[in-house]
Amino acid sequence: MALCLFAICFVCASLLAGVYAVTAEPIAKAEKIQLENSIKAVLPEGGELSAAKTVVADGSTFEYYESVEAGEPAAYAIKSTVIGFGGPLNIMVGIKADGTIYNTSVLSHSETPGLGAKCDEKGSTFRSQFEGFDPSAKKLVVKKDGGDVDAITASTITSRAYTLAIANAVKAFNTITK
Repeated sequence: MALCLFAICFVCASLLAGVYAVTAEPIAKAEKIQLENSIKAVLPEGGELSAAKTVVADGSTFEYYESVEAGEPAAYAIKSTVIGFGGPLNIMVGIKADGTIYNTSVLSHSETPGLGAKCDEKGSTFRSQFEGFDPSAKKLVVKKDGGDVDAITASTITSRAYTLAIANAVKAFNTITK
């Protein structure tokens, strides 16, 4: 009986290892393409993109990419991760050299479908409110907490997390540009 159980476990483990070996490379390629598309979506067109760089702000490490035009930094794409309602919320935030937010893009999330997942909808009023948002002139906090950001209806936790991820990216931007 023990030998039979061992054989079944060995076969199952071998199958799982085989599936992982076959799918690891395509998954890595898909993640790379998604990252490249997110960077393109959050930065203004033109400019030469740098390789990935890192910066530490408030004890957290952020990955970022710099867009350079005419030898001067024009914008930054900063990857920010926070914990939302359903788990990690990974976004890419594009910030122009003047400190205004150009655009945001969701890399991955585990939010509730139909509620918090609305943060990933292209063209949604929630995401579009961040385009051109100036953190030096407006408060980057949801209105329920005294800020200037409209939350997603029935999804305040996700809205707070998304806004926090952007605020963290702004802190990283301020560290980069010091």
